[in-house]
Amino acid sequence: MARILIPLPSEGFDPTEAAVPWRLLTARGHHIQFATPDGHTAQADLRMLTGAGLGPLRSLLIADANGRSAYEAMAQAPAFNQPCAYTDIDERAFDAVLLPGGHAPGMIEYLESEALRALVGRAFENNLPVGAICHGVLLAARAKDAQGRSVLYGRKTTALTQRQELTAWALTVVWAGDYYRTYPTTVEAEVRAALAAPEDFLPGPLPLRRDSPQHLDRGFTVRDSKYLSARWPGDAHRFARNFARLLEA
Repeated sequence: MARILIPLPSEGFDPTEAAVPWRLLTARGHHIQFATPDGHTAQADLRMLTGAGLGPLRSLLIADANGRSAYEAMAQAPAFNQPCAYTDIDERAFDAVLLPGGHAPGMIEYLESEALRALVGRAFENNLPVGAICHGVLLAARAKDAQGRSVLYGRKTTALTQRQELTAWALTVVWAGDYYRTYPTTVEAEVRAALAAPEDFLPGPLPLRRDSPQHLDRGFTVRDSKYLSARWPGDAHRFARNFARLLEA
């Protein structure tokens, strides 16, 4: 079974994007190691768990029942509550890396961590399986190869699309301000700029509904060799299943 590293920020990560893969992968016998900036237990984005401050669209925007139940289980797991610090990660102790996303302000320390960028760069250099979803793709795009280019240069990928990001922002800006705009530049725009060609970014079909264990067809992922990407929590079940397949191939 594989040993998988899941780095997280101290707070603000999307609960579905971390916990749904954790639940499926642990159920299949894989070992998960979490890492946080200081080695303390991470806290998910509370808005995604409670809907506080999301206005009248709260019920549509918060994590769904599958995501919340997965997070409740993960929050009780010993591995989740015993993370290592970023600086203490032993790269010899894992076989794959999984990068969850999230758009809350707390994600910035994760997205801008030089230690994580270097780690992701070495994971690609060593041809380890790497999975990234939503803003996790942004962290991968910021990691560099030996030539100083993004590790995603020359690869196909997806990520949170500009349409998704700007729509969520426009629908909530009155109540939540710029909560959905982690950076002035959209995730899609920054990721596209890191690629060899703009068409290497694949937005996928219009995401009208979230996927689930019973409806994996609603999700969308892109695989390029040992790299797997997805767009948002609504792809999390398909992403988890396909990452497991990548590990077990």
